[in-house]
Amino acid sequence: MKKFFTVLALGCSLFATAQDFDRQKMDSLFTVVEKNDRGMGSFAIHKQAEPVYANTIGYSDISKGTKANTLTKYRIGSISKTFTAAMILQLVEEGKLSLDTQLSKFYPGIPNAESISIEDLLRHQSGLFNFTNEDAYLDYMEQPKSKEELLKIFKAQEPVFAPGEKNDYSNTNYVLLSFILEDVDGKNYAEILKNRITQPLNLENTYYGRKIDSGNAEAYSYQKKKDWQPATETDLSIPLGAGGIVSTPTDLNLFFTALFDGKVLKSDTFEKMKALKNGFGMGLFSYPFNDKSLYGHTGGIDGFNSMSIYYPEEELAVTYISNGTDFSPNDIVIGALSIFWDLDYTLPSFEPAMEVSQEKLEQYTGTYGSETFPLEVKIFIEDETLMGQATGQPSFPLEAYDENKFQFTRAGLKLEFNPEADKLTLFQGGGSYELTRK
Repeated sequence: MKKFFTVLALGCSLFATAQDFDRQKMDSLFTVVEKNDRGMGSFAIHKQAEPVYANTIGYSDISKGTKANTLTKYRIGSISKTFTAAMILQLVEEGKLSLDTQLSKFYPGIPNAESISIEDLLRHQSGLFNFTNEDAYLDYMEQPKSKEELLKIFKAQEPVFAPGEKNDYSNTNYVLLSFILEDVDGKNYAEILKNRITQPLNLENTYYGRKIDSGNAEAYSYQKKKDWQPATETDLSIPLGAGGIVSTPTDLNLFFTALFDGKVLKSDTFEKMKALKNGFGMGLFSYPFNDKSLYGHTGGIDGFNSMSIYYPEEELAVTYISNGTDFSPNDIVIGALSIFWDLDYTLPSFEPAMEVSQEKLEQYTGTYGSETFPLEVKIFIEDETLMGQATGQPSFPLEAYDENKFQFTRAGLKLEFNPEADKLTLFQGGGSYELTRK
């Protein structure tokens, strides 16, 4: 559901074949992450739908001391969109919808509904504002919302561009697609998911979630401050098919394998699903590795982060789901794949964070912005930890790594403060932005 300043993306080369790999080194990757308290979660590799490797680190419930295992279930965030897109395309195959069907047929009160098609929603090209980016979202995200309440929110938000003009990720698209699924199928989203996907594919640990139940082997999520603290718990009446599914790495690997094997959609329909327009498929993205392409989706909701990718040439499915992250999940997946393909790879090493006094941290607090940067960044102290929060996004902890320099490794974000000049420089994704304290 949530996004930081940039979307997680893979970026390494994978070009050796490996019927076997250095399992000890793979184990060591997860051991070093866990030993340094940099992450918690579950990882799995499947080839031709058969398990190749699995590992778990950390806890599913810290308060009870419950360690994660291969049956631990996690919220998968936006990987839910791949499921939703597949089910919408099943309706298209059945003649109950078409890709050209207009949103106005179902919800004429949504801005530009008469010009927005099902395909526009699937490809994030509707122009509808992403409701999870609104400041007010953080005030209600943990409370139940009815369909009528969500529609009222969507109707009140101004579009950000004309339908079809470009592609811009918006959770609003997939909540509306969830409503359309329910309208056409005459059932609730949970039943539709069960009838169309999880039951036919025997995905026993995948379902539309509700309030987290640790007694049902469901993981809570956490945010790292000085230690792991419980993260928010979004009420899943809000994201629906945009981010409301619970699953395991094994089930996700089996789902993506079945999707690519033609067990979910007809071949011509699936080709349309994975065809990219401006980098966007229908519930799928492509991640390049030199002249190779992997397909999949990433997700984030509360303290959960997830990544599922599929390599068609080798029928290889890889998933990592984290419920606590202080080291980029993207880097963990890159490391695991590098080891699997026997590429040159050095295990990460972690230096302890610098200790900074509360008096020193106070020098950095304030709200920073710039006319050339689209977001304001609030810097504040919480639980003796320096925190950041960009407009419309959850807060995140900052770790000192040098004098006046802090980082949020999960999002590849670095901040360099100049308190005397009331400025900070934000570095991410190869770009830098100078912001001024207001």
